[in-house]
Amino acid sequence: MTEATNLPATNLPKSWDPKEQEERLYEGWVEAGYFTADPASEKPAYSIVLPPPNVTGQLHMGHALDHTLMDSLVRRKRMQGYEVLWLPGMDHAGIATQTKVEAKLKAEEGKDRYDYGRDEFVDRVWEWKHEFGGTITTQMRAIGDSVDWSRERFTLDSGLSRAVQTIFKQLYDAGMIYQDYRLVNWSPVLETAVSDIEVVYKDVEGEFVSIRYGSLNDDEPHLVVATTRVETMLGDVAIAVHPEDERYAHLVGQEFDHPFRDDLKLKVIADDYVDRELGTGAVKITPAHDPNDYEMGLRHDLDMPIIMDEKGRIANTGTKFDGMSREEARVAVREALAEQGRIVKEVRPYVHSVGHSERSGEPIEPRLSLQWFVKVSELARMSAEAVREGDTEIHPTSMEKRYFDWVDNMHDWTISRQLWWGHRIPIWYGPEDAEGNRDVVCVGPDEEPPAGYEQDPDVLDTWFSSALWPFSTMGWPDKTPELEKFYPTTVLVTAYDILFFWVARMMMFGTFAATQTPDVLGQGKDGRPQIPFEHLYLHGLVRDEKGRKMSKSLGNGINPMDWVEQYGADALRFALARGANPGVDLPIGEDNATSARNFTTKLFNAAKFALMNGARVDELPAREELTDADRWILDRCEEVRAKVDAYLDDYQFAKANEELYHFAWDELCDWYLEIAKTQIPRERDIAQGENTQVVLGRVLDVVLRLLHPTMPFITEVLWKELTGGETVTLTPWPSAQDTNGGAETDLNARRRIEDSIKLITELRRFRADQGVKPSQKVPAKLDFAAADLVAQEDMVRQIARVEEPGDGFVASASIEMRLSQTTLDVALDTSGTVDVAAERKRLEKELAAAQKELDTTAAKLGNEQFLANAPEPVVEKIRQRQRVAQEEFARVSARLEGLNG
Repeated sequence: MTEATNLPATNLPKSWDPKEQEERLYEGWVEAGYFTADPASEKPAYSIVLPPPNVTGQLHMGHALDHTLMDSLVRRKRMQGYEVLWLPGMDHAGIATQTKVEAKLKAEEGKDRYDYGRDEFVDRVWEWKHEFGGTITTQMRAIGDSVDWSRERFTLDSGLSRAVQTIFKQLYDAGMIYQDYRLVNWSPVLETAVSDIEVVYKDVEGEFVSIRYGSLNDDEPHLVVATTRVETMLGDVAIAVHPEDERYAHLVGQEFDHPFRDDLKLKVIADDYVDRELGTGAVKITPAHDPNDYEMGLRHDLDMPIIMDEKGRIANTGTKFDGMSREEARVAVREALAEQGRIVKEVRPYVHSVGHSERSGEPIEPRLSLQWFVKVSELARMSAEAVREGDTEIHPTSMEKRYFDWVDNMHDWTISRQLWWGHRIPIWYGPEDAEGNRDVVCVGPDEEPPAGYEQDPDVLDTWFSSALWPFSTMGWPDKTPELEKFYPTTVLVTAYDILFFWVARMMMFGTFAATQTPDVLGQGKDGRPQIPFEHLYLHGLVRDEKGRKMSKSLGNGINPMDWVEQYGADALRFALARGANPGVDLPIGEDNATSARNFTTKLFNAAKFALMNGARVDELPAREELTDADRWILDRCEEVRAKVDAYLDDYQFAKANEELYHFAWDELCDWYLEIAKTQIPRERDIAQGENTQVVLGRVLDVVLRLLHPTMPFITEVLWKELTGGETVTLTPWPSAQDTNGGAETDLNARRRIEDSIKLITELRRFRADQGVKPSQKVPAKLDFAAADLVAQEDMVRQIARVEEPGDGFVASASIEMRLSQTTLDVALDTSGTVDVAAERKRLEKELAAAQKELDTTAAKLGNEQFLANAPEPVVEKIRQRQRVAQEEFARVSARLEGLNG
């Protein structure tokens, strides 16, 4: 035996400080090229495109969750031997960016975009983009995103612009893009159509106005309708009743004069849409300014006069109300109707939900407008078939219904926006002929418009270009090495709330583009079009700890960068991943961050202790040379590895990280490290101790590799110190051979160690109940042979701090424990180890506290008014407090009784 009195040295700092480590580590990874994908590699491909965040944006908790999960996937796949492409990029965010720049110019120069003109204004937006845009990319580096920065894209770069023009022309030539008057969400402040996702609904206080149409004589034909938007009556063209409503059957087909407009008549029509039980059972119809009225107008071939201009002002009605804002007209029209005697009921307040522009804040105006549309029927069919046939798998499968509900009932998509920042629609108009008609030409990316033609002023909806993201970012429509190697992408990771607005559109454009360029995008299964991603993983939304949506108005938002600053990126990531169940919202708060930070600290301290006690990565000794504890921890490590693999393959991030958390904390740190102390004596170097050092190093190595995808920074530092390797980033993912050598689980070793842990736990609890100091050893007599724990005796006695009894041993207390093999009686002598007076004083204080809690809960539960009014969960919580207090009172009373005896 060789002497080994000196412990190994370690280069680890005294404590883990993320600020000192994370930025240095990340930039080192990037410079080393660990994240750069090689299309020429012979490794199997794995690819993800980053959902492009807005160029105006900053990381919020939803982004942080999204990025954490994607990074976990790609880091694991690199370790598993895949050639990984995680492609980053930014979205030009048409409305958001233009709004931000316009506000900046207004504040600094007192000008709007019209003061500059289109070209100069767009140049100013590009200047802003280069100077201020892309804050989020800096934040991505801070949280450790292992993206391929060499392939970063922007939705307005030249390559993506070419892709946009290409698919627009392909759709146009196929008859799938057309121009028409349709009802759209209109923003009077932004003066553009906006998408559904850019509309947020708020409850607002309005007024319910009842209007009498027709004769003011009760004996003559008339109808009463109610509305919350009385100003829209300037565009009323009909009054609808239910076909089976006998009250109004005689009026169907008649026409009433419009109260203010000679050019309009109000026709009484019958339609099943009308609810005859609601209000008067008669509904005013304004087809150009209400979605339901618009559909009714189509069914009944009604006129659709537009009564508001682009700024939301009354226009083209020929009335005195022209030029008024919506709000001004609402009052003026009501007053004018009252003067005519047409307000039949007192105006009453009414709270209702109204759509507002997410960007500019004003109420959205449903407005008939000339726009460009994509005909979606065939595109939606291909998108639905791709999922139904299993070409693209949705995780969790419960989300499939929502997907089909959307694509099976999709309406044609409004793709034009009345903005200047974005992809300008590649439609050109020739000069007007004598009849006022103009030639229309769609110009492709490699074509020139005819001389003298003017381009359409509108730009495309931002979602149009982002719908091409999976393949446009890899060079489509050209055939590139990236497309050949990495397309279709492996998985798309995003929140379920964007399923309709982005995911479905990527499926539509991806399958369509594949039909146009199968030689570039490849052939799908069984002759079906190629899909843009093989798997779709939908995670939930991040909410506060009370389950509420995070918002500025509630003041409950959390800036993930604050958590990075305070707790470190690893803690942020682990807190998020540990709560990420597929399709389920994630409530999160400071407690989650604190717990994750504590875990990083525990991991660091445990690894440092292991290294200082000689832990090393070496070939595992033969199984028969290992102790029960060594075999137990290796077998448990293999079970955890297998579970983590299965969970991650199924996108069960929460379960995988929860498994790792409890194994690392509860079994490795709290138990095996304690056991290892007894097997690695400091005084001498023995074979058993060397074996335990290797086992400890092996388990720590595996745990660090399993945790690396979620916690890349701390695992990199600890793994390199443990192994001396270059980086854990490219180290092979653990296998069964790494954990327990592929051996069968030693069930006897497990049983003995689990019995030992139970025995130690009960002895510790008994000591604490007896008031024995943690450092004080207590004589104890127990039959280790009967429990089949002879080999564990030294370990149990050292950790539980119970020594062998000497001559003249007299037991002062005993406990009975049920172990797997027997019921074990343990006799202990605690005499002389307890300050009886001090312990009695402590227990009396605990008893008084328990009695106070009993009195408090009894008073609440005896209050009939409280029981009648309090929610059941609150009452149950009080009952639970009472039960705990009763148990505590009984425990302390028994301890006092024993002490007095």
